[in-house]
Amino acid sequence: MSRGMQRAALLASVTLLAACGSDDMPIASETVAKGPVTLHVRAEGELRSSKPTPLNVPGKNWAQRQVVWMVPEGSLVKKGDVLARFVSPEGEQQLAQAMIDLQRNALARAAKESGLDSAQGRVEVDLSLVAVQLGIAQRYADADLSTVARNQVLDAIEDKEYLQVRQGTLQWQRDQSGVRGGAELAVLDAQRATFDMNAKTRRDDLEALELRAPNDGVLLLAANWSGDKPMVGANLRAGFEFGSLPDTSSMEVEIDLPQIEAQGVQAGDAVVLHPLGRPDQRIDSKLSWVASAAKVRSRESPVKFLSMRAPIPPDAIERYRLIPGQRFVASVVLLDAKDAIAVPNVAIEQRYDRHWVQVKQGNDYVAREVTLGVRGTARSQVLAGLQPGDQVRLSQVEVPAPGDDSDKDAGKDKEAADGAADDAEGKSA
Repeated sequence: MSRGMQRAALLASVTLLAACGSDDMPIASETVAKGPVTLHVRAEGELRSSKPTPLNVPGKNWAQRQVVWMVPEGSLVKKGDVLARFVSPEGEQQLAQAMIDLQRNALARAAKESGLDSAQGRVEVDLSLVAVQLGIAQRYADADLSTVARNQVLDAIEDKEYLQVRQGTLQWQRDQSGVRGGAELAVLDAQRATFDMNAKTRRDDLEALELRAPNDGVLLLAANWSGDKPMVGANLRAGFEFGSLPDTSSMEVEIDLPQIEAQGVQAGDAVVLHPLGRPDQRIDSKLSWVASAAKVRSRESPVKFLSMRAPIPPDAIERYRLIPGQRFVASVVLLDAKDAIAVPNVAIEQRYDRHWVQVKQGNDYVAREVTLGVRGTARSQVLAGLQPGDQVRLSQVEVPAPGDDSDKDAGKDKEAADGAADDAEGKSA
């Protein structure tokens, strides 16, 4: 065979192979069938008591406390057990200051009483002297002019008028001294009442340096806004949340679902639960509460989550020895139908509030509007618009075969044919 014939044969064979490889891949589709449909969403949650007893740092008025000893988190405690002990150096200093204020108040009151007594004593002496002088002046003022010199009688009359005015002035000073002194003593008594109340508050704060368990339970510590929990050496404020002592006989799992996956979830939906890592401990429950709105869980992520709760039966708590704080895997059942139609979400096209799917008719696909029911994360229930046996296209665009590009393949085929011809020529040579 000549070289030209060999080259032509090789080109023909490569062209035939390229033609065979250029067939379009079949469009991905699914045949609609009616049967049992279960739609669910998976999430995680934390076991908590439905009747938690809050524990606050003992004391009042946000007094500062420092933790010197505490029971480890998760410890099982009995009613009356000491959970934590505190010290308050600032409270001791404030109590000492309050006692000093009380002593100063007592000294100020004693000085004021002494000053009032001295002032009133001087006024009484002056009143007594004026009374004597006034008696003498009255006697001379009423004397017979024939027995006493005229100038003496006139002086006595003048002294009488002066002494009467002076007596009235001294009586007014005595009365005013009593009223003013009573008001000043009342101010000091009010200050003493304030200092007494402050000292009593400080004493109560220093006596409230132990936190005891109000009931039996498991100690859970509360995290602050930065995520830190109480520890030995931490500075806390009286009245702030220290933790909680949950009642382990009544517990529930609090579940957080991303808002985009929580569509259609409502109270009463069935939930399948099990502790994280223990799928054999299955617990069936129902949602008892669903939040009215989703919210952001952390500052680092803008994703909103919808909170919901599912109670745990008491027999399951006792059987599996569950404790608050355990992580649970939850599967919320959105739909559990024995005879329904469902299609993958990738086959659904949405425009505003209407939905379409591409249904095969002959050799082509046409859009058909459908009515959806419950929507899951991967599939959705179809209430109307489809019948069993319909073939639904899964992708909205045709997916070419991997690496199937006509221009590139033609170039590659030509290069392969040229290379094969060159090899054949070299071998024959």
